[in-house]
Amino acid sequence: MRPLRAAARLGLMAIIALSAGVLSSAGEPSAAEQQATSSEETDNAQWEVLFDGQSLAKWRSYGQAEVHPHWQIEDGALVLTQADGGDLITRATYQNFELYLEWWVAAGGNSGIFVLADESQLPIYVRAPEVQILDDAAHRDGNFADKRSGSLYDLIAAPAAAQKPTEHWNSVRIRHDNGHLQVWQNDVKTADVVIGSDTWKQLVADSKFADWAGFGANPSGFIGLQDHGNRVAFRNLKIRRLHAHLPGI
Repeated sequence: MRPLRAAARLGLMAIIALSAGVLSSAGEPSAAEQQATSSEETDNAQWEVLFDGQSLAKWRSYGQAEVHPHWQIEDGALVLTQADGGDLITRATYQNFELYLEWWVAAGGNSGIFVLADESQLPIYVRAPEVQILDDAAHRDGNFADKRSGSLYDLIAAPAAAQKPTEHWNSVRIRHDNGHLQVWQNDVKTADVVIGSDTWKQLVADSKFADWAGFGANPSGFIGLQDHGNRVAFRNLKIRRLHAHLPGI
């Protein structure tokens, strides 16, 4: 019986060792999980947070050194609390970039997101393409497809699938790469055009911008948030530059 007892003891020890190994490996990420985590960390490191829910340090009012007091932080969102706050612009300019943000607008409201903006003596919208923010159901611009939310304002109409009911949060992603401008709202592509192409020129010629010298001509510029007189809120604003070069390359 002693050999049997020894064998039983060895078997029990093997089971315990195996169990310990399983528990150890279960508590550690696999190689694939480690690689995914590393990729996610690298991806996150590329993003510049434009608004963290606490500070307006990366923004100022158009034509001004600081942010107008009508723009406030409320519940972690950047909010235009009343009219006459003026448009906001980033302190930095961006050429090739990917911008992400979420927006909310009050019932009947109108606002917009500007890209490639300059700070000439003209209003910001004279040269900067705008992605529309709108209560499509209640605002009069909702009667025009190319002026509804997610549209490249007065140029390219967003599909209805990209739009949510009034007073819902919406996500927008804007990508500009050497003139190639793409827009997504709520994960639906709403615009895809090359600035300066024949298609672009025809779109501009058929729009209100036809006689506006320099419209969309800037290769780089500020990101802007519009004061259209209505309460509007933004959150989770972040941007990353494309074609970033590593040090020494």
